[in-house]
Amino acid sequence: MTIEPLGDAALVVTFAVDSNADVLSQVSAWTRALVSAQVAGVVDVVPAYVSVAVFYDPLRVVGLKAGDSPYATLKQQIAAVAVESRSVQGASARSIENNSARCVEIPVRYGAEAGTDLAVVAAHTGLTEDAVVALHSGAEYRVQAIGFAPGFPYLSGLPAELATPRRATPRAKVPAGAVGIGGAQTGVYPIETPGGWQIIGQTDLKLFDAKRAEPSWLRVGDRVCFRAVAAQPCAREVTANEVVDESAIERTVEEKNGNVAARAFRVVQTGMWTTVQDLGRVGQREAGVTLSGAMDTFAARVANLLVGNAENAAVLELTLLGPEIEFLTDGWIALTGSEFAGCVAWQPVAVRAGQRIKFGAATKGCRGYLALAGGIAVTPVLGSRSTYGRAGLGGWQGRALRVGDVLPIGAAVRAVAERWSIDLRIRPNYGSTPTVRVILGAQAGEFGDSWLKTEFNVTPQSDRMGMRLAGTPLARRVGGGDLLSSAVAPGTVQVPPDGQPIVLLADAQTIGGYPQLAHVIGVDLPLLAQLRPGDAVRFLVVAIEEAQELWLAREQALAMLREGLAQKIR
Repeated sequence: MTIEPLGDAALVVTFAVDSNADVLSQVSAWTRALVSAQVAGVVDVVPAYVSVAVFYDPLRVVGLKAGDSPYATLKQQIAAVAVESRSVQGASARSIENNSARCVEIPVRYGAEAGTDLAVVAAHTGLTEDAVVALHSGAEYRVQAIGFAPGFPYLSGLPAELATPRRATPRAKVPAGAVGIGGAQTGVYPIETPGGWQIIGQTDLKLFDAKRAEPSWLRVGDRVCFRAVAAQPCAREVTANEVVDESAIERTVEEKNGNVAARAFRVVQTGMWTTVQDLGRVGQREAGVTLSGAMDTFAARVANLLVGNAENAAVLELTLLGPEIEFLTDGWIALTGSEFAGCVAWQPVAVRAGQRIKFGAATKGCRGYLALAGGIAVTPVLGSRSTYGRAGLGGWQGRALRVGDVLPIGAAVRAVAERWSIDLRIRPNYGSTPTVRVILGAQAGEFGDSWLKTEFNVTPQSDRMGMRLAGTPLARRVGGGDLLSSAVAPGTVQVPPDGQPIVLLADAQTIGGYPQLAHVIGVDLPLLAQLRPGDAVRFLVVAIEEAQELWLAREQALAMLREGLAQKIR
């Protein structure tokens, strides 16, 4: 077992692959032992294939000794859990896992409209369609990982005869419940999403439901079998957009005879891409649910502090072109991050009922954060008000704002003083050509050091999921071999086969199979959030100890700001 950093706020435990050992049983048993240990500072645990990623808050790690970093201290504590837990060793782990692993049956309608690629698989394998169905439904599978999309299971155990390459061109939409084959694996799409696996059937079993206490139906280590059932009308799939407590919204915002509840705002124009975000959906990665949240968490936190909110209150994230908003109540707002025409930034601004502000285009940077005193009172989904658009989760009905939307504002708890602003030196060093600091990734040694001398440009294909870069292609060392998927995080720099790096961002998937070149440190992620297509970026390697010192310094600066604002906001 090895323990290595995964950026500056996570580490990954990797188990040795031994043909005589059931590694998945070790991973599953050790994951349970770690969760039970309740190690201080740990916020997420993500098992996948032969590894377990442990995400943590460096400020909450306890037991630090003089000169030790949070990473070094937590690494020792994690290793101690492994030593104390005999369930992770050899036959003992297999015995415990075999006795505790659930067996889940998934009914599937194979072929016809439900499995449009069944004929493709049959042709590739030289089998009849009936033989494909018999083999697929006659095997037992194991959940090796959950990721790619919320609740999506990667299942091993596919009969070798059925292995079929993914589609050359992925579909733009694969329906929820689709059962597919991708290479030597099979899986089920829990939500509608793009995908390139060969679809051979459909299930009505809902594998992901944000309204359940345990949203993912399956867990890593579960045993799964598929049962062929006769074709029948599909049960109506509850869309992710319906995962909203409409009654709570109606209680807060009532529109009767043209009268709107006092504390609300109306969207007059949407801007380019305006969403509700907070600091993210912590604790759900094991179910394949991405962190999401504000791309520039520093700016979002400061915006909230300026109007007297808790730092995790929901704000609006504005992208390149801001919205026009009508305020239906008196209050205070603050805009941070990118500067937008129409509103002064980095200071509180009083607004009056009936007032409209058109935020216009960003004059520099890419994303702005608009906080309203009292916060945006949308209903939390899986513990967060953040919008995760790909799954239709959270925010305002799981989507970007539309013209006519009326959103509730919470009750302000503090009074805000007028005519003051904060020292702008507290801001990150935003710019269009930043050098961002990184910690080396697991496969960094397979790419040499030319990437550290390369300037990469941001491409228009970038989004909240990942920043796609263009520069001199990075060549991986010959013989690097295929990789098992493992945990990734916002800031992970992956290198796909074309050699052009992708920096994962707030809406990144929870696991990935591309080589990990590096991880952008937490304090520099805001710099990436403000880059536009055409901007450039360079990388600079630092040690994890330096990264965490910078993290602590940022938190100390925010603490000083918080203390200073206490004199202005009461």
